[in-house]
Amino acid sequence: MAVEPKLSHTAAMILQAIHAGYIYGFSVMEMTGLPSGTVYPALRRLERDELIRSHWEKQSIADAEQRPARKYYKLTAAGKSTLEASRRRYPLLERLIPTEEAKTV
Repeated sequence: MAVEPKLSHTAAMILQAIHAGYIYGFSVMEMTGLPSGTVYPALRRLERDELIRSHWEKQSIADAEQRPARKYYKLTAAGKSTLEASRRRYPLLERLIPTEEAKTV
């Protein structure tokens, strides 16, 4: 049986935010209230640890909306199981970032 990694509260909040539909960096920052200097390094660590994966949106979409391209994040299967373990460790996590209030992108 594999041991699930214990995440910091910050990393667990970021996973919960992605699970709830806040799937690009700035939306994660807005939902969690965490600064960019915390969110973006954490996203890189979570991706390195294969708990999330990312992809860039098409440049044509960003150009049509007159903004930079966004990098979108999604939980992996390992990320989902780690999030479940984190919810047991941090019982208020789902109340802080409820899934049903997720923004549609």
